Amino acid sequence: MGSRKALFFDVDGTLFSEVWKTVPKSAVRAVEEARRLGHLAFINSGRVYCLLDTIREQVEMDGYLCGCGTYIILEGKVVYARAIPHAQGLQIKEHLKACRVEAILEARDDCHFRRDASWMPKLERLRENIIKDGKVSPHPIEEDCYDFDKFCCYTDQDSDKERFIKGLEKDFDVIDRGDEFWECVPRGHSKSTAIQMVLDHYGLSLEDAYVFGDSTNDLSMFTYAKNAVLMGKHDKELEPYATFTTRTVEEDGIAYALKALGIIDTVFYKG
Repeated sequence: MGSRKALFFDVDGTLFSEVWKTVPKSAVRAVEEARRLGHLAFINSGRVYCLLDTIREQVEMDGYLCGCGTYIILEGKVVYARAIPHAQGLQIKEHLKACRVEAILEARDDCHFRRDASWMPKLERLRENIIKDGKVSPHPIEEDCYDFDKFCCYTDQDSDKERFIKGLEKDFDVIDRGDEFWECVPRGHSKSTAIQMVLDHYGLSLEDAYVFGDSTNDLSMFTYAKNAVLMGKHDKELEPYATFTTRTVEEDGIAYALKALGIIDTVFYKG
């Protein structure tokens, strides 16, 4: 495969094993080999930049497409950044409170949680994980001295889900991630818009792009790309758009796919 390719990797469940809490060595070595051969590799994640530290420490990339296309870094330089306007952010916080919806407001440097403990245990578990990473802001949701790029929400039986979605859908894509977890991204931003920015930047065509993913927040890049690699464990909504299905993360799925697709020649996985 002689021409230069651009490889776009989702993180959780794709490049990063949620079972092992690490990037498999086979994936690290396969990405290194692809880059050595002249191909470009990018993280394309719903995670905001501050939540990619662990990934950046484990595998080197040519760029980071963060927060579903709201913040893009290529070769160490910020080429695109878009925060939610401050006044709109204040309105969002009031709306979530009125709908009895719990949220994590995600900024590129840290994440904002409610000041007091939540009545939702799953939010507190997420807070604990982000505290371990040192990425919880000292400024809680109740303060208004900051801006944020996107946000994620939890609902339960007491939440007014219909009002919650209806109040946001004009300006945001509200992505149902399952288990009453919602990812809210400003309209006009997605993993696919981020891909196009990168392709334009490097003068590559859509045929040169390969996307790797596993879950519903990868849907925009799967419907957009002509080469869509689906992980062995995945959400079924992606299946109609996959052009290749690989193994799971833990079964060396990234390395297997890169070799099978001819992007690299070296085998970095078990048979």
